[in-house]
Amino acid sequence: MTTSRYDVVGIGNAIVDIIGRCEDAFLVRHSAPKGHMRLVDPATLMTLYNAMGPAVEISGGSAANTIAGVASFGGKTGFIGKIANDEFGRIFSHDIRGQGVTFAGKPVETSADKTTSRSLILVTPDGERTMNTYLGVSTDFLPSDLDDEMIAAADYLYLEGYLFDGPQAKAAFRTAAATARKANKKVALTLSDSFCVDRHRDEFLDFIRSGVDVLFANESEITSLYQTADFDTAAASCAKDVRLAALTRSAKGSLILAEGKATVIAVQPVAKVVDTTGAGDLYAGGFLYGLARGTSFETAGRLASLAAAEIISHIGARPEANLGALAKQHGLVA
Repeated sequence: MTTSRYDVVGIGNAIVDIIGRCEDAFLVRHSAPKGHMRLVDPATLMTLYNAMGPAVEISGGSAANTIAGVASFGGKTGFIGKIANDEFGRIFSHDIRGQGVTFAGKPVETSADKTTSRSLILVTPDGERTMNTYLGVSTDFLPSDLDDEMIAAADYLYLEGYLFDGPQAKAAFRTAAATARKANKKVALTLSDSFCVDRHRDEFLDFIRSGVDVLFANESEITSLYQTADFDTAAASCAKDVRLAALTRSAKGSLILAEGKATVIAVQPVAKVVDTTGAGDLYAGGFLYGLARGTSFETAGRLASLAAAEIISHIGARPEANLGALAKQHGLVA
């Protein structure tokens, strides 16, 4: 059992998700690449919002979703992100604290280009999600926005690849990782999206090789990172660069690479896939919770699969069921 103040502290974009349904043709008309995240300006966001059908507003953000997942398992968590003093900032702050997550972010004053981040998520009939994200004030994330005491008090520091799009945020990543390593804590990174990898491949590789302890990626992200169409080739390269990796493959399950071994984790069955938003985020949450509690890599993978299955069974990227209770029902925790 950990004696640290936190099991996991995450750093990422503080985003409010606006989730609605659409047909594939809608994505084509609006040049939105299906299954990926693209950055948009406020005008494009409003064009999409006005053209789509009914929507639901739910707090999100990749790392924030992961941290909410760890908290739902019963883990001790904190989150570091930037919000503005506006309606969406208040929604985000209220929701993440309601999940039991420590969030001490101080809102910045709102202006035309400094509003809380929003992501308009379009869900097609097959459950796939396409994200159109306006980063707003998140692009101003600075090393000075870090909470060194919180980072040093966590067993695992979890970093969101999406935040790499902000130049100052890259410096914050390196500063945060250095703080964690100085305190003898572990650093975890999620690649977030293959387009994000395409934009920052060399910097990601350098960051990973310089001291990432745990890497999370899906199949498209890891093949993009190593510029190959073959998953096995990418996995072999990944195993040389990082001590522990959890690679997700949708219906094929996931692959855990650790200590020279590869362990396949089957997907947790779900009656119906409703919305894949946050599946990878919650997978990371389950895996990190398992690691922080000292489980085997296989058990951590099964916890991860369980969390991912819960999240794709409903709309939104925050758990609706208590993940700790589900884990007990499946015999994964005492």
